[in-house]
Amino acid sequence: MQKELIKICEKYPQLKLNFNYKIWETDFLRFYQSQINYNISKTSISLSTTIYKGKKSYSFSFKDPTKEILQNKIDDVLKLIDQLPEDPDFIDLEDDLSKSAEKEKINNIEKVSLDKKIEILKKVSKAVESYDFKIYGTFICNYKTLYIINSNGLNKREISSPIYLECKAVNQKNEVTVLEVYGGERFETFNEEEFTSNLVEKVKTATGEVVDVEAGEYEVVLAPRCIGDYFMYLESSIHAQSLDSKQSFFEGKIDEKVFPENVTITDDPKHPELINFDYNEDGHIYKKLPIIENGVFKNFFVDNYYGRKLKMKKNGSEGGALVMDTGDKELGEIIGSIKKGLYISSLHYMNFINRKETSITGLTRDGTFLIEDGKITKVVNNLRFTENISDIIKGITDIENKAYTIPYSSNYGEFGIYSVRMPHVKVNGFKISSSTKTI
Repeated sequence: MQKELIKICEKYPQLKLNFNYKIWETDFLRFYQSQINYNISKTSISLSTTIYKGKKSYSFSFKDPTKEILQNKIDDVLKLIDQLPEDPDFIDLEDDLSKSAEKEKINNIEKVSLDKKIEILKKVSKAVESYDFKIYGTFICNYKTLYIINSNGLNKREISSPIYLECKAVNQKNEVTVLEVYGGERFETFNEEEFTSNLVEKVKTATGEVVDVEAGEYEVVLAPRCIGDYFMYLESSIHAQSLDSKQSFFEGKIDEKVFPENVTITDDPKHPELINFDYNEDGHIYKKLPIIENGVFKNFFVDNYYGRKLKMKKNGSEGGALVMDTGDKELGEIIGSIKKGLYISSLHYMNFINRKETSITGLTRDGTFLIEDGKITKVVNNLRFTENISDIIKGITDIENKAYTIPYSSNYGEFGIYSVRMPHVKVNGFKISSSTKTI
């Protein structure tokens, strides 16, 4: 099919065509109450196409593509495209033909077999069983080959094979939950003993008394997953598209100090501990890019379209591999410095109130704990917060001297998997708006 797409581009010199041809395999295992719920293994082949005639365009996608089906769809588009409105800002498709190394990758569906997954989950289940907890979650391995082909001569390939394990342990008496996750592309980095030990420690902490806390401002320790969530939500302000729509918090702030000096964020798609990427959606090489350096905002994510429209240098970055620099404090030291505060493990159901102001509301879940006299003492009912992400980051006073890989998955469609690398952080003045009164 790859060769046929190149021929189609050559057949229509009066058009601009862009093809994303994808062969995607998955082995998706779901477990529930410490039992395998179901396992899905499947292969999907799809083709996404955009056709430009001048400044008019039409996009479509379909599964199991053939030359005949594609030709029929192009014929249909050519009958109607002249009736469509123009995009006055369209200039051209990606035209940088330079390639990454385009390395071959191990197929982790084969490396991490179903039997291996079940063996791991049995051990984890047994480890938490004596505390009256059961495990729930997903264990996913994907293998994807993506070809990006267009009329400007692009013919690029990206292979990825991410792994995602999310394991939630649930107390069978009071439904308190805690979470442990693993993600990557190199399964040799998975430390089964450490993963299980970390989950058991969280389970032990979650067996304590459950209490409420009042609304107000608290010193909090945000787990790596939480600060990762906040930076990913802040991504919308870093994309050039938000700059174009006047919705970016960072508008007019390049080379301006916006956060404390201890905050440095990089987008690093080749980081050895993260799920890696070769190209952005356009087919531009996805390279390491500084976003915030010692509190100073450095770069927007600029793709081909907005690079041309806003006359900015495109860089191919998309925010799919954010890395936060570590600090100089042990986690125990950070917790020990808090007289009365909170440890927040995970966030849920977040929504922007005002995107440009970065104001957001959401809930805590999967383990919120009270800190008293430098120690975690009790489980706290889930809390609602309403806060500006920018203020949360400005409130960072201490950063852990260790970072953790945190994976994320959509858990639907093609289970898109990506990751960030974050430490624990201490934040002053974190605003809790109310308790949910539920765990």
